[in-house]
Amino acid sequence: MDYKKAGVDIEAGYKSVELMKKHVKRTMREEVLGGLGGFAGAFSMKKVKEMEDPILLSGTDGCGTKVKLAFIMDKHDTIGIDAVAMCVNDIACSGGEPLFFLDYIACGKNYPEKIATIVGGVAEGCVQSECALVGGETAEHPGLMPEDDYDLAGFAVGVVDRKDMITGETICDGDVLIGIASSGVHSNGFSLVRKVFEMSKESLDTYYDCLGRTLGETLLEPTRIYVKALKNVRNANVTIKGCSHITGGGFFENVPRMLPEGARAMIEKNSYEVPAIFKLIEEKGGIASDMMYNTFNMGLGMVIAVEPKDVDTAMDAIRAAGDTCYVVGKVIAGEKGIDLC
Repeated sequence: MDYKKAGVDIEAGYKSVELMKKHVKRTMREEVLGGLGGFAGAFSMKKVKEMEDPILLSGTDGCGTKVKLAFIMDKHDTIGIDAVAMCVNDIACSGGEPLFFLDYIACGKNYPEKIATIVGGVAEGCVQSECALVGGETAEHPGLMPEDDYDLAGFAVGVVDRKDMITGETICDGDVLIGIASSGVHSNGFSLVRKVFEMSKESLDTYYDCLGRTLGETLLEPTRIYVKALKNVRNANVTIKGCSHITGGGFFENVPRMLPEGARAMIEKNSYEVPAIFKLIEEKGGIASDMMYNTFNMGLGMVIAVEPKDVDTAMDAIRAAGDTCYVVGKVIAGEKGIDLC
């Protein structure tokens, strides 16, 4: 008896690391010390000393049950982008710059090529957010997970000067809400999606005219990363007074998180075109509108609050980052919360 016969292939682990090195190399920043394979990822904080009052920010998340679609479609090259996006978008939401990322892959069996493909997606997410992939872990769980299954999660660390933190404390009556378009369902609400549609290869390969591609391609579209867009707004000397990452809980849970007491968000549903995938989910599932907005991002991945005088400058900066944005509402005085009208 040996470890391999028990279900853990150490040699496969070595091969995975070798295959993923080329992906990790793409993410390197000058602050990274050492290479892949050490016991800890090392990152120099020398530049942080230039800040008046540096604050470390952290975020951890996974891709939820979206990974089930990757299994069925046998497509694993984008799910890593989702893992990075869910973490770095939260950091950007506080005004921070993501510095580095670590991933964790739990799998039933280590297939080196598949693991390297997943990490390739993680690396792409890191490149998009300009953070370094400094380490990670691939853990085989024979007997705990089916051989072809895996789960993916990650952890990111960022930094912001205290004076530049987005806290929402100064949001007030009259501020304008700008929504930044999502790339689709992102990584939340898939437990409901999987009840609406049959989760089979045939179902996911079905082409829908309203989508312009197959259901599976639409649902696996990776989460949009907003680090560059928010950085552009700050560099345009616009103060982002509040920022909400529309994730699990949709609008009703996430928008109020950026509001101070005495401020209420008014968002107009018809201020932008809701993507076809959400209309399809609502129709096929017979889901009430309020439940849709309480579960999904409905086409807006981020909502920011700015002063009226800054709206045009902020939107130009967002568009310069390659993102689409809309004026979606305003802040009024009232009980903390949100109204969709």
